[in-house]
Amino acid sequence: MPLSQQATVGDNLGFGPRGWAIAVTGRSGVTNRTFSREQMMFRNLNPWALGVTGHQSEIIELALTYGFRGMDVDITEFATRLKLRGMAYARRLIDSAKIRIGTFALPLDWDVADDVFQRALEKLPHYAQVAAEIGCTRCLATIAPASNKRPYHENFEFHRWRLGEICKALAPAGVRLGIGFRAAEEYRNSQAHQFIHDLDAVLLLVSMVGAPNLGLLLDVWDLYVSGGSLERIRGLSGRQIVAVSLADVPPEQPLAGLGEGSRLVAGPAGQIDLAAV
Repeated sequence: MPLSQQATVGDNLGFGPRGWAIAVTGRSGVTNRTFSREQMMFRNLNPWALGVTGHQSEIIELALTYGFRGMDVDITEFATRLKLRGMAYARRLIDSAKIRIGTFALPLDWDVADDVFQRALEKLPHYAQVAAEIGCTRCLATIAPASNKRPYHENFEFHRWRLGEICKALAPAGVRLGIGFRAAEEYRNSQAHQFIHDLDAVLLLVSMVGAPNLGLLLDVWDLYVSGGSLERIRGLSGRQIVAVSLADVPPEQPLAGLGEGSRLVAGPAGQIDLAAV
């Protein structure tokens, strides 16, 4: 499937005050579509989902060659370049190419010892500010759906506290955090304690954290595999959603035991009515 492959995205999802990103994902790649305050959108390349690595110039060339107007950024790598050479040098290729920045992955692991987490948390406002300075105000992370460390209720409280601290660190730079879940059974089978792996549970966690800059990374593939329906997301506001990820399920394949390797590029051949999104 060529990199220029797109999915059809409806207008019924709405727009938040800052706009939000739509990520079109599949085994062949990822396209992000980001809506601005003016309801404009641009196709945004996530090279890591393709397994593509390279110098910033090479990633930018790849994005431009296949018609992408934006790309995701490794914020830790960019911040290192900024520290060594200054902002003008760090962003010169981005500015020269007139390419926009879509999202960045949360640059820390929250399921670690307190002292390790605190040291990482102290660096997060800097990364958020760097991202904001290049026009990127969306940060994404995914919750592990099971654990060997804590039973469900203890793990829920652990996540409520840690995510609250992360959101506080991102807020001064105006960065929103979108959290998603993983529905595939393969992530839970070998773990002692089940955790969040459906939409209702992650929405409850977002609500209990109560941070204004925390929202949902909605992966439609995970929603479908978890047994959820598209009707469920129609009641969500644009403000609740930070990003949407689209991928399809192979036709006639049962959901039980479906794994990440079964993700398909969004299109008309699969089981999910992605046009309805």
